[in-house]
Amino acid sequence: MAGPVDQDVLIVGAGISGIGMAVHLQMNCPDRSFGLAERRADLGGTWDLFRYPGIRSDSDMHTLGFVFEPWKHEKSIADGPAILDYLNRIVDERGIRDRIRLNAKVVGADWDSAAARWTVTMENDKGAVTTTTARWLYLGSGYYDYDEPFDAQFAGREDFQGQIIHPQFWPKDLDYAGKKVVVIGSGATAVTIVPSMTEKGDGKGAAHVTMLQRTPTWYFIRPAKDGFANFLRKILPEKLAYKITRFKNVRLQDIAFRRAREKPEKVKEYLTNKLKESLGDRYDAEAFTPPYNPWDQRLCLVPDADFFEAMKADKASVVTDHIERFDAAGIQLKSGKHLDADIIITATGLKLAVAGKIPVRVDGEPVAWNEHFYYKACMFSNVPNFSVVFGYLNASWTLRADIVSEYVCRVLNHMQQVGADVATPVLADPGSLTEENIFDFSSGYIQRALHIMPKNADALPWRLSQNYVQDRVDMRTGAIADGLLTFTKAGDAAKAAQAPAALEAAE
Repeated sequence: MAGPVDQDVLIVGAGISGIGMAVHLQMNCPDRSFGLAERRADLGGTWDLFRYPGIRSDSDMHTLGFVFEPWKHEKSIADGPAILDYLNRIVDERGIRDRIRLNAKVVGADWDSAAARWTVTMENDKGAVTTTTARWLYLGSGYYDYDEPFDAQFAGREDFQGQIIHPQFWPKDLDYAGKKVVVIGSGATAVTIVPSMTEKGDGKGAAHVTMLQRTPTWYFIRPAKDGFANFLRKILPEKLAYKITRFKNVRLQDIAFRRAREKPEKVKEYLTNKLKESLGDRYDAEAFTPPYNPWDQRLCLVPDADFFEAMKADKASVVTDHIERFDAAGIQLKSGKHLDADIIITATGLKLAVAGKIPVRVDGEPVAWNEHFYYKACMFSNVPNFSVVFGYLNASWTLRADIVSEYVCRVLNHMQQVGADVATPVLADPGSLTEENIFDFSSGYIQRALHIMPKNADALPWRLSQNYVQDRVDMRTGAIADGLLTFTKAGDAAKAAQAPAALEAAE
């Protein structure tokens, strides 16, 4: 018999992924109990952790928002506080806040086949250890290491007399008024920080902000406000206007990505012309011509061209060079140039983590994720009652979170219908699959983490697909009992193993 549990589903993480799953459970599995374990002192995940100036979404909120909750703000490219307000409103209106255990860092998860349950070990901010049990474990713990960002290990760091800051650990009330700031990096974080730290007429801005990049990035300029969405909201009911805008944005994202892959030269020309139009005589081909095609790395969004406006106002600049070393007054470059700095911000990227770095064991055996294949983009070969969210590289994170939540709810309901305690994607012969690296992105944070990532096959369902439009159909309408996802009762695996021994003894 299956052992008793504290909740049917334990959700790890109270950010976008975890909160989304909680609501989907309420809607699709109302008779199932659930709880959330959040390691931080408040909900929000990424949007609670990152506090750097200008923190904002790098995709529109009509797709980064949930399918079930319309985005009501005028700006579709939202800042961190607005996203936190959105999440807090959802947990309060839907009665989820009481289900969240804060300051509860999950430090271990153990599956027991005989009892068909997970025992999850948690540690609070004072070091006290507790356990809880669940039938299903759902990880909404994000994709990067919360404790440790990527460290580029620049020589001479100890010689620098100013402040060195990583955006992941932004100090509260940092005073940068009138100071010279160098931001190392050229991704979404750097492009957000640079214009946000420039002088805005309030006397609190930096004297000048320099973005130091080793390699240029492809930028995409779009308005922070979606005029089409705001027009629809005036003439249509809120939910219908949101649904239409979401559909429109999903389609445009899909078309843009496919066009970049099929006709990269055309997309390069389009993006370059938009940059020239925005920067005018400030356009510098060396600074804005990447050595890779658009969408070989994620496009970097620049809402309202704020980054380029700061450049035209002489408040910001871009330098393309390599770092020789830090020194007392700033950064010595390999070209021989020197960048003076009072503050250096190392926006050099994240460090990826699988399954929130949680040690997971199945019947006492540690799970090495790089030895397991993805199944349906959210489960893993031969790991029972377990799912995780890893968002799209070429679209909004929440698009995947929504369809994964819906799919897991379908699995839970099927288990109830057939009287099963355990759902396992069974892969008897991993050698029968042809492996493929579906992370065909050249981004540094992806390439650095390939060795720890779960495996991907060249065909569904054993892969983490990057095609939302196809995934949505498959996850919502595909057969649950597909011959690969196996449904069993508690202890069936142990009974099957004992049967040959019993037969031998009888003989």
